Amino acid sequence: MKIVMAIIKPFKLEEVRDALTTVGVHGLTVSEVKGYGRQKGHTEIYRGAEYAVSFLPKLKIEVAVSSELVDQVVEAIVGAARTGQIGDGKIFVISIEQAVRIRTGEMDVDAL
Repeated sequence: MKIVMAIIKPFKLEEVRDALTTVGVHGLTVSEVKGYGRQKGHTEIYRGAEYAVSFLPKLKIEVAVSSELVDQVVEAIVGAARTGQIGDGKIFVISIEQAVRIRTGEMDVDAL
């Protein structure tokens, strides 16, 4: 079992969700986050004054899947989230040692 964590641009959420549904993902968690990578923020002008925006708004998507689905999930996210511009995001794949569905007590892959 793996967690696929993706940091994406906020306006790409619906496209990513639709792509994940297509490959058989039944649930995901979305968090609003702020951060920066190589782009290191940008400057904006507000009421004539220029100021630096160091942390850009992003969305973090977390999906728990069986190990067999990881490649399909990563490909789906990349295909749906890519704009070709700087700041498209990152994907991280993390191992899960154990999963438990609280309501039923199901364990591991059955709990996903």
